[in-house]
Amino acid sequence: MSLSAHRPLRILLVFRTPVGGLFRNVMDVARGLSARGHQVGLLCDSTTGGPRADQLLNDLKPSLALGLHRVPMRRNPHYSDIQVLRETERLVRVLKPDVVQGEGAKGGFFARFAGIFRPNSGPIRSYTPHGGSLHYPPGTPGHHIFMTIERLLEKGSDLLLFESAYAQTRYRELVCATKRPSAVALNGLYPHEYEPCLPRPEATDFFYIGEFRQLKGIDTLIEALVLLASQGRRPTLTLIGSGPDEDEIRALVQARGLSEQVTWRGITPAREAFTLGRVMVLPSRFESLPYVILEAAAGHVPLISTNVGGIGEVLPPDTLIPPNAPQRLSEEMVRMLDRPYAAIKAEAAERSAETRKTFTVERMIESIENAYYSTLAARRPGTL
Repeated sequence: MSLSAHRPLRILLVFRTPVGGLFRNVMDVARGLSARGHQVGLLCDSTTGGPRADQLLNDLKPSLALGLHRVPMRRNPHYSDIQVLRETERLVRVLKPDVVQGEGAKGGFFARFAGIFRPNSGPIRSYTPHGGSLHYPPGTPGHHIFMTIERLLEKGSDLLLFESAYAQTRYRELVCATKRPSAVALNGLYPHEYEPCLPRPEATDFFYIGEFRQLKGIDTLIEALVLLASQGRRPTLTLIGSGPDEDEIRALVQARGLSEQVTWRGITPAREAFTLGRVMVLPSRFESLPYVILEAAAGHVPLISTNVGGIGEVLPPDTLIPPNAPQRLSEEMVRMLDRPYAAIKAEAAERSAETRKTFTVERMIESIENAYYSTLAARRPGTL
């Protein structure tokens, strides 16, 4: 039951880079909370995102009663973080928010650091990891460093919000079995995103959309194509997106003799990208709850995906394959190629209907709103 009969809240959302699924989530949360009468402000990086992010943020600006604030933010720890911490706390003093919400590892750092020294006072400080620091494999230096930081920042947290049950479980396993209030607010989609996407006549057999990074497992997809070529099958593939490992992936495609099968496409809006191929492949090694899986499932797009992160909360686990398994991936690609496309499209339509029961923006915003009110009520009884 919604607690929205309480007074409107003042909410400052803090995150680093305005790109990708995290940015999409922040935009939806800001827009949804504002529509419910809350006063919302954003603090984010001023050096990334490019013209597209600038346009999206400017379009959102009229809805931001607490304003849009941008300062330079570095991805990794840097001495300039001190200036961002100062700016965060300056905004807390000036805007007097009820909630400071940190999104992603860096946003969570800026939002919660002051709470370590002033527990149970001022605004509630909430955190949503979005994967980030939780992706470092246990035993690696990165894991040790970032889990140490996460445990320190847990002391400055009043609320932990997760976009999937997987992320909540992983936090408890890797960071600590926190006694702080926590809740799951599943990523959601709008009604129009459940309309079917149809492939163009020139669509390739398969497509990938996302970042070009090692953890996304694109090399596994390339090796699966090599295995199919050894069987005399040469399906076509479109790779959509960009990222730090693009040069290495292009070199691998050429070295494996696949250049004629692979089409390259830069960053493309999801629903347009979904028309560029007939079956989407997500061969990731690590994920949290990726928006692209939600968007594809909603849009009636046939899918092949690895069973990592929270993907099993969207797709039936028995339809997923293990990561780092090119042989298994090639077998699933053959299965898709050999079935009538109408049949796999009908299955995708059924999946869309199931997804719609759970993953909506309205439900996500209500979950976040209720978590804020519950945490505030425990901190300040009788003030809401």
